[in-house]
Amino acid sequence: MPTPTSAILAELDRLLEPQRFDDYCVNGLQVPGPAEVATLATGVSANAELFELAARERAQLLLVHHGLFWGAGVTAVDPALKRRLQLLFDADIALAAYHLPLDAHPELGNNALLARALGAGALAPFALHRGQPIGCIATMLGGKDGDRDGDDDGLAAVDLFARVADVTAREPLVFDAGPARVRRLAIVTGAGADYIADAVAAGADALLTGEPTERSMALARESRVHLIAAGHHATETFGVNALGEHLAERFGLRHVFLDVPNPV
Repeated sequence: MPTPTSAILAELDRLLEPQRFDDYCVNGLQVPGPAEVATLATGVSANAELFELAARERAQLLLVHHGLFWGAGVTAVDPALKRRLQLLFDADIALAAYHLPLDAHPELGNNALLARALGAGALAPFALHRGQPIGCIATMLGGKDGDRDGDDDGLAAVDLFARVADVTAREPLVFDAGPARVRRLAIVTGAGADYIADAVAAGADALLTGEPTERSMALARESRVHLIAAGHHATETFGVNALGEHLAERFGLRHVFLDVPNPV
């Protein structure tokens, strides 16, 4: 049975609490569409290729992490935005986006899910953005011999790097500047390289993010922490996919995760 779009959006707002975040973008419905949804599509970033894939799946609602509208809003519709909007209008697809609220969620967020995929233990809030934590500090498990009995010993850094490559399906850029074992791992997916100082202050041995900045290498070396940049896109596929699965189970929807790979 199709579900009212308004009910799905209400569940997203209840779960993610976007009003708590002073974000860079519009969280929630960005482009209206059908009143009811039977097929929900999810993807990381709003773009023409993703919209074409959603149209092929006959989705009524497309949920993304990176939406169309950022900063102060639209001052003019350029050809690229016109094409993107036309694709949504022609296929009658509604577009909703959740950015920092999805990064920050303790169960369905990018940071928490990435930490759990890496085999982390306890998670603690990390990386304040205008008063709200958007990342996490993960306690890494491993023991001296790779078992899980010596939790205080952490995980060998080389094993952590390998795990990151495995769960993100790409080789990360690693500034190997920290200790041989990682006990506390700071995670801020996407563009979180500037949280190195915060990671040091929190007692982390490494910071895992998506993309680095030019200054990242020197900051990591001087702070004596590992910086692992595993790709902005690759570190942010987790949350929106899990959110789609949650909505599919909650409302009996058909859900398809549509991946448009991006090396950045």
